[in-house]
Amino acid sequence: MKATGVVRRIDDLGRIVIPKEIRRTLRIKEGDPLEIFTDKEGEVILKKYSPIGELSEFATGYAETLAKTTGHIACITDKDSVIAVSGGPKKEFLEQSLSPELEKVIENKEIYTSKENNEIALPITQNENKERKYNSQVIYPIISDGDVIGSVILLSKEQNAKMGDVELKVVQSAAGFLSSQMDI
Repeated sequence: MKATGVVRRIDDLGRIVIPKEIRRTLRIKEGDPLEIFTDKEGEVILKKYSPIGELSEFATGYAETLAKTTGHIACITDKDSVIAVSGGPKKEFLEQSLSPELEKVIENKEIYTSKENNEIALPITQNENKERKYNSQVIYPIISDGDVIGSVILLSKEQNAKMGDVELKVVQSAAGFLSSQMDI
């Protein structure tokens, strides 16, 4: 385990403050859920909790089905990273941090569709540069109990591809289904 050199004391209510630098580095915001683990050496481990991440194996299968059905690249994300991808290069997407633009769309519970090839494509991951990679895309938030927990995305790099009502309904259905799995 990596030492940070920061020492904090537990207060009388059992609370501890996570230093701002660590929260910023790990992208932990006020209200974010954390999982608490202990290991055999008595260390306490805090991990940012991802409700949709609990379904990563299921999400992978769902992404494969979406990609086969639509012929497009399918991605499923939590609020911070891509947790499942099919129909495209996994190295490019899987476990990559989301772009700030995509995070904003998801956080605002927006439905994003670039129907025409002349629209600017939204970058999916942080490591994408500003070049246009996708000719069309649909992004639909996954909402559970009123909170955004991720998104379902269809992408196409094909020159003449256009996302229409069918693709929108497909990602809407996928987002609704994944949301319903959180309630089980």
